[in-house]
Amino acid sequence: MAILSDRDLKELVQEKDAIYVEKGPEIDLGLQLGPSSFDLRLGYEFGVLNNRKLEMIDTKNMEKYGDFINGERHSAEEGVVIHPGEFLLGSTLETLNVPDNLVARVEGRSSYGRLGIIVHATAGYIDPGFEGDITLEMQNLGNAPVKLYPEDRVCQVVFETMTSEAETPYGSKKDTKYMGQTGATGSRLDKEKR
Repeated sequence: MAILSDRDLKELVQEKDAIYVEKGPEIDLGLQLGPSSFDLRLGYEFGVLNNRKLEMIDTKNMEKYGDFINGERHSAEEGVVIHPGEFLLGSTLETLNVPDNLVARVEGRSSYGRLGIIVHATAGYIDPGFEGDITLEMQNLGNAPVKLYPEDRVCQVVFETMTSEAETPYGSKKDTKYMGQTGATGSRLDKEKR
């Protein structure tokens, strides 16, 4: 596998709509395009688990989970504060449309990591054929509250080539529970075949 360069990323954005924005400021190639990655901006929607009312999350009984995720919307001016140890779901302003011959990985940006902010707990891998906003599993590992602002570049995406085009891209599989997701999307473990 090979990582795509800035030339290839520019073509993906401009000609193949692999990264686009539906609502919010347009993509700024001069600011967001790096030598081997593309910076993604924080969206406006967040999901906060109200754990004061939730006894536990039972992965075999997810019925109550959705009742305890509070959706919040924050503007670029007001921002959102993540307290030490706090976990919340965010989303990218950009939508990804991964071609069938590529995979993508979302990584944090070091400037936020140095503040103790991780932007994805575990789900940084994006399958070929996926299209949707990227849900960010954000946590503050530091000792001080950190205020983040929608429209700021909080993470980056890297695209890699595969040995061949996927035979069954993500969108054509039967259990694609996150295809077309928008905003901060909570766990859909209850939709998974076990």
